[in-house]
Amino acid sequence: MTGDDESEVSLYPDLRDPRVMVAVPRDRRAAMTALWALAERLGKLVRDAREPLIAQIKLAWWRDMMATLENDPTALPKGEPLLAELQTDWAGKAGLGALPDAAEALLLADDGAVRSAAACDFGTALFALSGGGGGERWGLVWAATLQGEAEAAHRLFADARDRPRPSRAAVGHRALLMLDRWAGAIAAHGGERRWRREELLLFRIGLLGR
Repeated sequence: MTGDDESEVSLYPDLRDPRVMVAVPRDRRAAMTALWALAERLGKLVRDAREPLIAQIKLAWWRDMMATLENDPTALPKGEPLLAELQTDWAGKAGLGALPDAAEALLLADDGAVRSAAACDFGTALFALSGGGGGERWGLVWAATLQGEAEAAHRLFADARDRPRPSRAAVGHRALLMLDRWAGAIAAHGGERRWRREELLLFRIGLLGR
């Protein structure tokens, strides 16, 4: 990566970044931290997959766990810290299963259109679970950072760049607005990071809401 100032930050815009988390209401921060940790875990399975079948099995396990969390949270297995964190705020709530579904679709995608659709589905589901709308541009940038092939990543960044920018009202939540605009800035440069500009962007939106 190149840019103004290479820093130790996430490969993709993450709600858990302190500059973004400050815009999340205090009473929702624990729930959002667990949710976005789940997104990170699923993304890591896609990124690190050497044998797709093994990654599929792991994603299926997470899908089953999300169904159990929704329907019978007391039956969740012990010993997985992330499940314990999710149980605190997400027990009995629907929608989490959309994330492993979309991650699996991304893992198995064999062409650019399917890959983009899966990325958008993941981003849309994650933003909805986070209390807002949009998420497509973020999902495309997220998926681009998981790709092992430069051409696949380039196409996803280009798709994110060409997507219409959702309005503030459509996104709904300031923290998610920050993530969408941050993703758009990364996509505009084909994934090349401009650290100081990103910092200023987040500061402006966090302060002014636009």
